Amino acid sequence: MKLRAITGFFFIIVMLGSVLLGQYVFDVFYLVLGAFCLWEFYSNVKKSSIKPNLATGLLGGVMIYLVYAIINYHHDAFHTGLPVLLPVVLSFIFIQELFKKHDAPFTNIAYTYLGIFFTVVPFTFFHALGYINGGFTFHFPMAFLLMLWANDTGAYLVGSKLGKHKLFERHSPKKTWEGFVGGMLITAGAALWISHYFADIPPVQWVIVGVLISCFGTLGDLVESMFKRSIDVKDSGGLLPGHGGLLDRFDGLLIAAPIVYTYLYVYFIIIK
Repeated sequence: MKLRAITGFFFIIVMLGSVLLGQYVFDVFYLVLGAFCLWEFYSNVKKSSIKPNLATGLLGGVMIYLVYAIINYHHDAFHTGLPVLLPVVLSFIFIQELFKKHDAPFTNIAYTYLGIFFTVVPFTFFHALGYINGGFTFHFPMAFLLMLWANDTGAYLVGSKLGKHKLFERHSPKKTWEGFVGGMLITAGAALWISHYFADIPPVQWVIVGVLISCFGTLGDLVESMFKRSIDVKDSGGLLPGHGGLLDRFDGLLIAAPIVYTYLYVYFIIIK
């Protein structure tokens, strides 16, 4: 328990620093974090005799992140056309498999692509939250993390005290409906608190974002649990002592970040 608490403390400090130390630290940190999560994903699926194309997959994931990071900086016609480069890079995942002797080449190809879209793409959306309203601001990424932690903490506290009805026992036996509702209410409260400091959007919009994070963060947690059960592992890794791997810590972000970005994009472009 002591080791878990120490790791958790330093984890929070590092995560807050990643959004508060300026855009360049923010950009590089989440590129590296996304790449490590992808590497962790590939390392896990290899335990099931699947052989994803590690180097090519990492290259493809890094390219996706960098292309859209550059677009966040520059909105001119030249830079917004950079995604045309991605099919060229990603096609090498198919081509590379031609030169390997595997019994199930398309299984390897499928898991290589799955790893990219399961790990790096969500971090690409999370990174884009910092630029969603023009220039860089740490408000949306920081608020996202705070609400995600509020949901996890609230769900754990309420679920451990009042939880009786299983939420999705097949994939996560400890999660309950009581914990889910408790986490959502606490996240909504955190969203209202955040709205007093970050006036980028009205309080009601912050609450909606909080509810989205609670719902889809929980689903991301369940999906990551389903992934681990499918390959028969308890933790996705051992990088964070007492907490498991990176995917264990960022499972709530994997689905929630793209959903929240999409909602805010629609809000700023269409609704506002």
